[in-house]
Amino acid sequence: MFGVLFPNRSFPLGITTFNQVDDHRWILDMNYFVGEAYDQVKEMCIFLLNELALPAGKALAVYVQTPGSQFEYRGAVHSACPSAVFPLLWPSATSGQMLLTGPGAPCASAQIGISVEDLATLPSLNVGQQKRVEELALKVGENLFNFMQSFCSIEGDKLLIPMDILNQWFKKFQEKARRDPDYLNRFTL
Repeated sequence: MFGVLFPNRSFPLGITTFNQVDDHRWILDMNYFVGEAYDQVKEMCIFLLNELALPAGKALAVYVQTPGSQFEYRGAVHSACPSAVFPLLWPSATSGQMLLTGPGAPCASAQIGISVEDLATLPSLNVGQQKRVEELALKVGENLFNFMQSFCSIEGDKLLIPMDILNQWFKKFQEKARRDPDYLNRFTL
C-alpha cells in the first residue's frame, strides 16, 4: 500500500517494517529503526505504491509521537498527491493532541503512525511546514531583537533605539546571506 524513506538516512521501507495496529493503522517504533537519536531524523518521505492503493476519498495520514507526548498530525498523501516529504518536528513531552488512538499506555519511544482516514476530515495544510515557518519567523525575530539590544539605551521605562535600526539590521542580514549561502538554512535547524 505505501512505502517510506528517511532522506539521507534509509533505503525505502515497506509497510512490513511497521507494526500493524488494525486494518487501517500502522506504527513504526523509531527505537527499532534508529535508536535513541530519533530527533536527528528531521523529515520523512511517504509514497503510495500505485494508484489503486487507496479508495477514492481516503488518505494516508502521518502522525508523530515522542515519549510523554501524544500523536501529532504532520500531513497526508492521497491519490491526487501520491507522495510527499514531511518535516517530522518531534513534539515535546507536554504537547500534542491525540489524533491517532492506540493502546492506553503512553509510548516508551518515538513513533510514527500511519492511518487511513477520510481525506475530507484532514487539515488541508501541511502542519509540519506551518510549524517550520513559525519557527523560522521566531528565530529571525530573535536575531533582530538581539541586534537592536546592542544599540538601545534606556530612559525611564522606555527603550530608545535609533530610527534606522531596521535598515541597519536588514543590510547586515542581507550581507551575511550573500557571503554565506547556508546562513538562512541555519535559522531552520
